[in-house]
Amino acid sequence: MNATLLAVCLCLASAVAYAAAAVAQERLARAAVARSARALLGSGAWWWSAGLNAAAALLHAAALRYGPLTLVQPLGALTLVAAVPLGARGAGRRVAGTEWRGTLATVAGLGLLLLPASGPAPDDTLTLAEALAVSGATAAVILMLTAVKDPRSGLRHATASGLASAAASALTQTVAVAGGRGGSLFSFRVVAVAGLVVVFAVGGMLLSQRAYRGGLGAPLAVVNLANPLAAAAIGMVLLGERLQGGAAGVLLAVAGALAAVRGVLLLTRTPAAPRPADASALPASAPAAAPASCAGTGPAVPPASCAGTGPAVPPTAVAEAGAAAPTVPADRVAA
Repeated sequence: MNATLLAVCLCLASAVAYAAAAVAQERLARAAVARSARALLGSGAWWWSAGLNAAAALLHAAALRYGPLTLVQPLGALTLVAAVPLGARGAGRRVAGTEWRGTLATVAGLGLLLLPASGPAPDDTLTLAEALAVSGATAAVILMLTAVKDPRSGLRHATASGLASAAASALTQTVAVAGGRGGSLFSFRVVAVAGLVVVFAVGGMLLSQRAYRGGLGAPLAVVNLANPLAAAAIGMVLLGERLQGGAAGVLLAVAGALAAVRGVLLLTRTPAAPRPADASALPASAPAAAPASCAGTGPAVPPASCAGTGPAVPPTAVAEAGAAAPTVPADRVAA
């Protein structure tokens, strides 16, 4: 099995694990479990999602050992393909047509980005100075994206999560390649970069947890769009990776980016399901308000729709009462 095929297989396994983790995180966010760190740490479901994220990250790191960033990162879009139907099934509903169209457009766009991205197994790695520069720039952008206190900031947090994951992937590749070609795993550079990997990986997971409060499809699409674009930029600027195919490859990449953005926009139009805490209804035993036709200030014969528990007046009795009532002469009324 050649290096490219092995990288693709590892990416497929990683995408499935990431999808299951994303669905679990989204359900926790909707249930308002993610409001505090204490609530998260006390939730078994959160630890399950954290374990899935860790397994997916290890598979992703192995893929980065055999494939370049420009190949491995776009394959993360397969997470979206698995997560959207899994999330809909978990919510007990069907996948909306807009969700399918947005998912397919996003994946098709990232697939076009993937075509010119194939290349040989990575050989270059980040120096410690480059790793620190990438980390500092990424942290600054993340702070700018998350500094504004806005309840509708889910997509900004998703973008920040994608950037954190991209930085973690670039740094992970440095650790994997440097350790895999005979270098010491305990050198100062490798240990320092590994520490940065942990920081960005955990930060990306927490940012995505915050982003999923507004739903699953659109935030996950943004994560899967920001991640490969940022990682490809790091790979091409600092690691010497290049798009294949010359001008045609660049055109394919641009077309893919536009299609992916279109898919994200479609997913943002999908209405999010209401939170469980927002669903309120009267209990079945609550008394219903009386109809307007039953309101009055004096005694009246209740209509059929306003029948209650009291005794009803028989129609015959009403007729007999009307017949027995004295008739007032017209001239006396006029007087």
